[in-house]
Amino acid sequence: MVTTLSADRLAQLQDEDAEFTLVDTRPADSFESWHISGAIHFPFGPEEDIDSRLEEFEETIGDTERVITICAKGISSGNLATQLESATRSYDVQALDGGMKEWSGVYDRVELDVGTDLTVVQVQRRAKGCLGYVIGCEKTGDAVVVDPTADVDEYVIAAEEAGLSVVGVIDTHVHADHVSGGRELADRLEVPYYLGERATERGVDVDYTPLERNEVLSVGTRELKALPAPGHTSEMINLLVDDRALLTADTLHADSTGRTELEFSEDDGERGARMLYETLHRTVLTQPEGIIVLPGHVTVTSDGEFGHGTPGKPITTTVGAARMGIDLLALEEEAFVDRMADAGEKPSNYETIIDHNRGTVELPPEDRVELELGPNNCSA
Repeated sequence: MVTTLSADRLAQLQDEDAEFTLVDTRPADSFESWHISGAIHFPFGPEEDIDSRLEEFEETIGDTERVITICAKGISSGNLATQLESATRSYDVQALDGGMKEWSGVYDRVELDVGTDLTVVQVQRRAKGCLGYVIGCEKTGDAVVVDPTADVDEYVIAAEEAGLSVVGVIDTHVHADHVSGGRELADRLEVPYYLGERATERGVDVDYTPLERNEVLSVGTRELKALPAPGHTSEMINLLVDDRALLTADTLHADSTGRTELEFSEDDGERGARMLYETLHRTVLTQPEGIIVLPGHVTVTSDGEFGHGTPGKPITTTVGAARMGIDLLALEEEAFVDRMADAGEKPSNYETIIDHNRGTVELPPEDRVELELGPNNCSA
């Protein structure tokens, strides 16, 4: 019987640079749009027979001893692994339990160095590039969670590991590429759920506490200041933490800016771009150059690699480094607006995800996972 391994274990093998060949059996379009780093494509169906294709398989993967198979949910890859084990003894074969669906739920928790008396844990969703945060006061043990995904247990664990107690949950905006866990986590922990004060204008239909312009939220002896940051969305806020770090969400990433056209109609597409330009140049880039930028996403390429940094390592920049290193920030306004008009392929199912996060559509848990499968496309 073929053995399986978990998605978390596969991540560990990646990090250890272990020797194995990862074989992805999904159709070509699925593989090309989104796959794990280093995977080799060998399409194979759940009812297919390997006997007539064994030579092709051996030519595809080359000289290797350990093979790990993967598909969307573990069905066709399990079939291939089972048949390989029966057909030959030259491979050590395993199948990834749950396939890409489970890979989508792999997280890394990274504690960041932001100075004394302040704990910041960056919670990285490896397959999607979502970056959430636990921001805590070391003196009192109080903390807030910012931009949690639907895998809310990851944030509870991150807080517990850091010795913190969550007293509030904040979503910086209505997310388009992943299901938010903000309201669910706040309800579970019986703490306030915060959004920017303009969230009502987005049609948000869940209970929340509005954070007003420049409002300061105390977390123990630490302070989070809500800065209006429209552009990626009209109600977006950024959070300035103790004048040390700026949580920029999808306003500014470590190597790019957020895109601007997901909320606005085609006829009104320029408005978001002009909002973002103003936010970047009048709010973000006016901060001291040494302020640490904590983005809400990192790009994950179609080849499954982080576009900036490494999984399990801090994904950050500074205001000064962003100003010097991101070409978009050097553009004049009209050139910036023109560039934003061609931000690339939109996130999968983003309209349905937005409706769910607004509270106007309720999706069962199994449907939420299906909606999120695929790459995130929040960067311009």
